[in-house]
Amino acid sequence: QVRLVESGGGAVQPGDSLKLSCVSSRRIEGGHGMGWFREVPGKGRMGIAVIDDDDWATYADSVEDRFTVSQDNAKNTLYLQMKNLGPEDSGIYYCGAASLAPGRLRSMVDLSKRCPLVGRWYDSWGQGTQVSVSD
Repeated sequence: QVRLVESGGGAVQPGDSLKLSCVSSRRIEGGHGMGWFREVPGKGRMGIAVIDDDDWATYADSVEDRFTVSQDNAKNTLYLQMKNLGPEDSGIYYCGAASLAPGRLRSMVDLSKRCPLVGRWYDSWGQGTQVSVSD
């Protein structure tokens, strides 16, 4: 496991942009999956965007044309660029990480598109950062 620290959340208006960051205590060797998950009271934790060590990424349908996940391996940092935010994007955003064999995350889409976004694959979590979108 690794220690993850998120930052970048805040209160914004509809249509605004935010960029979240997640710093890992160390690089996960031998392959990994990292991603962003949003938790809303009463609705559980939902996978938003995940990326593997080969920079393959996948997104929840609701954010695919607005959010971009990326990583800087030299800085052990994961990012989530969010554009055109709406109230439905509000929640606590958690960073998750998993040690996975190279290509394992991408292969999960053979089961379903949502499979890589399921939180059970990830065993390290940050403390979360709040995003609030309202007028």
